[in-house]
Amino acid sequence: MDPDRFERLSDWEWQLAPQAGMRVPAVLFASEELLRQMDDKVGEQLCNVARLPGIVRAAYAMPDAHWGYGFPIGGVAAFDPGQGGVISAGGVGFDISCGVRLLHTGLALAQLRERQEELADRLFHAIPAGLGSAGAIRLDAAEMNAMLSGGARWAVQRGYGGAEDLRRIEERGCMAGAEPDCVSEQARHRQRDEMGTLGSGNHYLEVQRVAEIYDPALAQGFGLQVDAVQLSIHCGSRGLGHQIGTEFLRDMVVAAKDFDIALPDRELACAPLNSPLGARYLGAMRAAMNCAMANRQILTHLAREVFSKLFPAARLELLYDVSHNTCKLETHTVDGKPRELYVHRKGATRAFGPMHPELPDALRPLGQPVLIGGSMGTCSYVLAGTAKGMKKAYGSACHGAGRAMSRQRALHQWHGRQVQEELARRGILVRSLSMRGIAEEAPGAYKDVSAVVLAAEQADLARRVARLEPLVCIKG
Repeated sequence: MDPDRFERLSDWEWQLAPQAGMRVPAVLFASEELLRQMDDKVGEQLCNVARLPGIVRAAYAMPDAHWGYGFPIGGVAAFDPGQGGVISAGGVGFDISCGVRLLHTGLALAQLRERQEELADRLFHAIPAGLGSAGAIRLDAAEMNAMLSGGARWAVQRGYGGAEDLRRIEERGCMAGAEPDCVSEQARHRQRDEMGTLGSGNHYLEVQRVAEIYDPALAQGFGLQVDAVQLSIHCGSRGLGHQIGTEFLRDMVVAAKDFDIALPDRELACAPLNSPLGARYLGAMRAAMNCAMANRQILTHLAREVFSKLFPAARLELLYDVSHNTCKLETHTVDGKPRELYVHRKGATRAFGPMHPELPDALRPLGQPVLIGGSMGTCSYVLAGTAKGMKKAYGSACHGAGRAMSRQRALHQWHGRQVQEELARRGILVRSLSMRGIAEEAPGAYKDVSAVVLAAEQADLARRVARLEPLVCIKG
């Protein structure tokens, strides 16, 4: 996009004033270079979001923003139900509650290197991955309802981890207000065999080492030190979340005229938060959030089993688990007053600052760990939420690097085997059933995650704590 279209609020913040039906400004957080790299569609979509009823303060885009369905990926917007505010399935995304969790292994790099190849092979065989992948768990109707209501708590009750994990998961591992009855039979059917699976696309399970520390005090509080080995898991609600998104988007398009909502784009289909349709979507979406948290909990258990056989001293203690495709009711200060708002984050992660009551006791003085996944073969980051960030975009930050080209274009530029071999020469072992999937997720298909994270820090969205480099990557 052309920076001259925007008012430069700072070197890292850009604004489009309300125009042509926009109720609030559109604000982007990015360096000038990152802004130039964004497709014009990002600005168009953000302005459309700013036209939705009940939106509060501004429509925001994170430094990794790129074109998405309805909302740009990297989009953040909050709505007030008392002012006709809406909920948009496109503002949450299809992979509801896709998120990242990071675990300490208790291993040093030297220990890992001795058995790196064997670890890669064992994880690959233990972690079901790929399009339509099925796990060993099969849910009947009663267990499906229990999972959709209980989330990671359900998984722990079934023996997949311990209660100590729940303290380090967003919402303590269970999203209140889930309504399993709002989840269709088709969505249930798609999820019946998919618990404990990675899926495809940009999802991964990755063994990483801490390569650099930026804030020693925060790193110590988070338990991070140079050359410590970490485990990162990135996945979501699989087929269930996708089916919920598909069905409710269709229903919201049809119902828009009944709500007297003039949609600037059909992909922004929405419903008033106080309407029966809006309530049903909230109930189904929260159930999908529980599905995603349960899924990551089961994958953690599977990984722990592999590590325990190769490295009996490995701990795999959870640092944090947070989602980046959600809509949640939160209290934020607007114009000096606290207000309860429904905050959409699509491809944007929550980044609450120190002393926030939602954070576990051990992390509350430090701020929330913000987990930024890199693309395959590139570094990832741990940041921390800040007090300043709470005032910027409702305590939100970027969630990754952001795609720089389509998957189709990536396929024309790289071959999967070529990418895999190049990464192996760098000491990064990639295992996947799909060479096509590796090509689509080639590191060069994404923006520079380091530039994105620096922009997030300079814009006061969150503070850098540590940089992590991959060692083993299991891909869908």
